[in-house]
Amino acid sequence: MRKQTIVISLIASFAVELTALLLFMFQNTDVPQDAVQVNEIVHLTQADWNQMENYKNPTELDYVVLDRTGGVVFRTKEGLSESVNEAVIHRDTMIDIYVGDLTVGKLIIYNDSPQIVKDWKQTVMIILAAATIVQGGICIGYMGYLNRRIIKPFHKLEGFAERIAGGNLDIPLEMDRDNVFGAFTEGFDIMRSELKKARLAEAKANAEKKELVARLSHDIKTPVASIKAASEVGAAIADNERQKDNYRQIIRKADQINALITDLFTAALEELKQLPVTPMELGSWELEILLENADYLHRAAIPGIPECMIYADRLRLQQVFDNIFANSYKYADTDVAIGADIRDGYLRVSIEDYGGGVGEEELPYLKEKFRRGNNSGNAEGAGLGLYISDYFMREMKGELDVQNGTEGLKVTLRLRII
Repeated sequence: MRKQTIVISLIASFAVELTALLLFMFQNTDVPQDAVQVNEIVHLTQADWNQMENYKNPTELDYVVLDRTGGVVFRTKEGLSESVNEAVIHRDTMIDIYVGDLTVGKLIIYNDSPQIVKDWKQTVMIILAAATIVQGGICIGYMGYLNRRIIKPFHKLEGFAERIAGGNLDIPLEMDRDNVFGAFTEGFDIMRSELKKARLAEAKANAEKKELVARLSHDIKTPVASIKAASEVGAAIADNERQKDNYRQIIRKADQINALITDLFTAALEELKQLPVTPMELGSWELEILLENADYLHRAAIPGIPECMIYADRLRLQQVFDNIFANSYKYADTDVAIGADIRDGYLRVSIEDYGGGVGEEELPYLKEKFRRGNNSGNAEGAGLGLYISDYFMREMKGELDVQNGTEGLKVTLRLRII
């Protein structure tokens, strides 16, 4: 309905412009004098020639009456042609006045065609200007409509796709069924939800596998340690060199098995290296957009960010903010306070909730893999958010610090200024 109204309004304004232009093109610039009124003036002037002091204009025309010497006998108003030369230049109508057979003067009837045409042109220009303004307003309004209903939703989908590609599945996509992409946004968010479920199931399965590996490694290390200890005793009490060498061989193999088990744990910690981080020069003002994107529940007032250039990866920094806000939503469920300042060559951005924080003894472990605070309750999660965020910050030559603030858990990011 709104689109039809816009189209009809544009067509109507174009029709008005076209009509005004056609009228302007075919307007006759020579407006003929009213012959009846001209004849009436001539007859009345001839009849009253000898008593012009009592003469009155019987018509709506403007004119001047001259005698034979060119003197003005009568005029309807000032500013009219008062000589033959002026009348010729102005293209006025000139008629001789006769009394009997004698020419006694001239009647110069003012040619108002130029003024009429001028007034008509002004009217047409006003109409065209008004129609142009209406068209401009409609176009501006329609551009605003397109920006709100198509362009902005498209940019949201674009940013959402980047987050999904970056592995961030916690932040839902705001759905607006009124815009063109309404059905797409719903489908995208359903996809995100399903991917998140699959990711959680995968994380749970991985965690279970790691627990299994931990249990098996413990079970393996215990008999290996016993074998090594027994071999060391055997080597000490052996009465010939051949037996001692056999025991030493057993000890070396036991050490090798122990090293392989340790490597198994170390390999699990190297998984993060598969996530590429490519820092570059980034304007600090872009952090406001990243913070607004992360705060999808609108619980924080975004402060003014000090202007500077930082060394950061836009996508990974967005993931860091997303992880911090997601943790705040899940575990604190309160408003969020944000602060920003420059200190010691770093742009510091602090994010603090009002959830009371965590126990001091837990703080050193919150950035470890698969570690969650005791306040996590039944909230879903794998304990990787701060661990991944800390890795990203270190790769961007920055730091991530977690501490208890005055009201709740406070995460401070230090971004290197370049």
